[in-house]
Amino acid sequence: MEIVWEVLFLLQANFIVCISAQQNSPKIHEGWWAYKEVVQGSFVPVPSFWGLVNSAWNLCSVGKRQSPVNIETSHMIFDPFLTPLRINTGGRKVSGTMYNTGRHVSLRLDKEHLVNISGGPMTYSHRLEEIRLHFGSEDSQGSEHLLNGQAFSGEVQLIHYNHELYTNVTEAAKSPNGLVVVSIFIKVSDSSNPFLNRMLNRDTITRITYKNDAYLLQGLNIEELYPETSSFITYDGSMTIPPCYETASWIIMNKPVYITRMQMHSLRLLSQNQPSQIFLSMSDNFRPVQPLSNRCIRTNINFSLQGKDCPNNRAQKLQYRVNEWLLK
Repeated sequence: MEIVWEVLFLLQANFIVCISAQQNSPKIHEGWWAYKEVVQGSFVPVPSFWGLVNSAWNLCSVGKRQSPVNIETSHMIFDPFLTPLRINTGGRKVSGTMYNTGRHVSLRLDKEHLVNISGGPMTYSHRLEEIRLHFGSEDSQGSEHLLNGQAFSGEVQLIHYNHELYTNVTEAAKSPNGLVVVSIFIKVSDSSNPFLNRMLNRDTITRITYKNDAYLLQGLNIEELYPETSSFITYDGSMTIPPCYETASWIIMNKPVYITRMQMHSLRLLSQNQPSQIFLSMSDNFRPVQPLSNRCIRTNINFSLQGKDCPNNRAQKLQYRVNEWLLK
């Protein structure tokens, strides 16, 4: 038995030395992380290690308001003070550059035509900075958030920053009331959301096959990305990438958007790497769900006014079955 314990101690010691060496390595920088293990090459930290390899990322391990989460619909709270979301595009279409970052398909809007959002749980107006796609290697996974333990094929995240208090998204991301992320589940269907169709049609998506590829898109209507619903779910959380700052309010729309099977296949053919490196699909680019702890998940869906109050005494607990639209 003593031999077994000695072996375990040595393994643990070697692991700590390895992590310590990586911390002191010049490789430590804001981009040194991954969603899944690298096929070959040096160690790159996956989600379970994010908070261990860089002290600036410790919230990824010890934070109490981390995202994503599993949304238990039976535990949601109706909040009558949640107003509908208001999207202000100034009546104009926008342009942006679509990137293969090696981790996401990212659409970053230009600064010529601004898109602001307000209402819902927001006290301030927030400005759209980036649209990010998460998706799976198979249809049964891909979304970061879960609904009653079930994942979806993908998730669109619209990342906004508080432009009334902060000058840019970098400052807002590390500050109170800094970010609002609107999240929309993706399902595979025979038809496609018109906004996502602009991003994922064959002529466009093949322009960003490899890491660092970029392609300009013009004449985009942000309102076309939103599903036809004013209902949503909201909670306080974090960004789902390092350094996992707990400065984000999440708004999850109560209907999904759809893409075709061919478009999902095209996403799975995107590489995390550059052309000279081994192909590694970008798919499964999601962080595992984090503990909800004592947070409330609120909604503007008024199924029932009966039940106990949320700790803020402004909301009431729902009594209803699972949202059937998501499970079809």
